[in-house]
Amino acid sequence: MKKIFSNKNKILAGGFLIAFSTLVSCKKLIQIPANPPTEITRQQAFADSATAISAVAGVYSYTPSQNQQGIPYEDGYFTLTTALSGHEVSFTGSYGDYEQFYSYTLTPQNAELNQLWTTPYAAIYQVNDVLAGITNNSSLSASFVKQITGEMKVIRAFYYFNMVNLFGGVPLVTTTDYATNAQLPKATAAAVYTQVLTDLNDAVKKLPATYPSNGHVRANLYTAIALQAKVHLYQGNWQAAYTEADSVIRLGGFSLLTDPSTVFLDGSAEAIWQVPIENAYGGSGDAQDFIPYSGTPPYIVTDSLLNSFENGDLRKAAWLGASVVGSDTLYYPFKYKDKSPTSPATDFMMLRLAEMYLIRAEAAAELNTNLNVAVADINTIRQRAGLAPTTVTAASSQMAILAAIRQERRIEFCFEFGNRFFDLSRTSTDTKYPSSGQAPAVLAGWQSNFAIYPVPQTQRQLNSHLTQNPGYH
Repeated sequence: MKKIFSNKNKILAGGFLIAFSTLVSCKKLIQIPANPPTEITRQQAFADSATAISAVAGVYSYTPSQNQQGIPYEDGYFTLTTALSGHEVSFTGSYGDYEQFYSYTLTPQNAELNQLWTTPYAAIYQVNDVLAGITNNSSLSASFVKQITGEMKVIRAFYYFNMVNLFGGVPLVTTTDYATNAQLPKATAAAVYTQVLTDLNDAVKKLPATYPSNGHVRANLYTAIALQAKVHLYQGNWQAAYTEADSVIRLGGFSLLTDPSTVFLDGSAEAIWQVPIENAYGGSGDAQDFIPYSGTPPYIVTDSLLNSFENGDLRKAAWLGASVVGSDTLYYPFKYKDKSPTSPATDFMMLRLAEMYLIRAEAAAELNTNLNVAVADINTIRQRAGLAPTTVTAASSQMAILAAIRQERRIEFCFEFGNRFFDLSRTSTDTKYPSSGQAPAVLAGWQSNFAIYPVPQTQRQLNSHLTQNPGYH
């Protein structure tokens, strides 16, 4: 991928992020500094498009050496915890509280939970600061402000979409007011979704169909529409999800790659949103977490998932690694293969075309119309995987078609942005799905509160206005 920002702007971004490290704490939602930034500091940071774009670069560029600023999900932690909760992997280690994510015994005191809460808020602060810096800024052109506003709102919507699916209602932080933000109560899940769609609707009005820089790093119109489709799918707004996914498929200019092993590489033709991994020493967080140095992998693909792959599925060889330990072959997640930096580079996939096909298919099946489209979309994904067409047809029952879609989602999006865990959560009470696709079949005794994580106790101690999620103490 060609550079999306100049070296000068990368240097500026680094300085901007160092400044942020004094403003944002990993321990609580918003750390109130002894000397909050002044308006003069902001005026300097957004004095012209060159300095403003350095702040934008900081929002996109995750580097561990910069206090985990920028896109935070490259650290692999989101993938790891949700893969455990989705029973895609099991934990073989003995350190930390990771086993609780697998066994659904999470407590608010879980030592690993706090990072899932605080890291997105640190990134949201950056987004809000950019929005504050460019709004009503006479030093910047109207076109520049329009473009950057759209991009920032896509990113904020993405964070809140993941937050609401992990925790339910969370505080809605849309400003840089430290004192107010530190004591915000939780908004309802419905209010969070409203904010997500408000941001995306505005982004759709502001963003062009072309990408503003090389690659698919910075959001464009179809990035916003693709995220809209996913949000509407989760909300059960089937017609909107269908229309939006269809738009991305037909008009976005993306295409599925024939080789699954190349999907996550730099410049992927099916990437709707793909962010470079900036760790010059360690590659991606997913690879660091999952690929063993030797011996038993720390996280092993469960038999349930392993047995769901059909014979001849190219995705198994491309996306699962294997370690032979004694007489056993143990599989581990291998979508990201860059334990150290690779050439060609691996980029972090935020949204991709395959998801739009399966969103359109599910929406069509739920609408119980255009079932030929649903079956064709299933087969598009299966063909890329080297599999024969599905045995379901447009004449099959709605339940059978939905089950076939769920099967393809399980394989296509394994270890990827919590899709399996979120699918289990959102369909666990839907009687149209057979029991094999529901959360109770993954773990006997499933309870409704398993669908979301508890609010970290650390956060409740810092903010007395935070209430705990049902089922947790």
